[in-house]
This record gives sequence, structure tokens and C-alpha cells, in this order.
Amino acid sequence: MWITISYLAWAISAVLAVWMAYDWFKTDTTFTEDQLTSSREGEIEAVSEKHKV
Repeated sequence: MWITISYLAWAISAVLAVWMAYDWFKTDTTFTEDQLTSSREGEIEAVSEKHKV
């Protein structure tokens, strides 16, 4: 039983690795480098949050 669970875990890990590589390739070919490195969301959060020390 443990061997089956081990093989299942390895299979799930392989599927996730392939999915991540596919998503990385798809994102890299869909968006430009400028769009991917944009920090607009971070700027909005930085302006709206006030931190007191």
C-alpha cells in the first residue's frame, strides 16, 4: 500500500511540474517583460497603507 501511495505522490509531483512549466511558457509568450515586471498593484497598496512605528 505504501508503495502505491509513493508512486501516486511521484505522479502528482510530475503532473504539477509539467503544469508549472506549461504555465511558465504560456505566460512568457503571452505577456511582455514590461507587463510582467510592472509594479502598479504594489504602488496602489503602498499608497493606501499607512504604517505607524
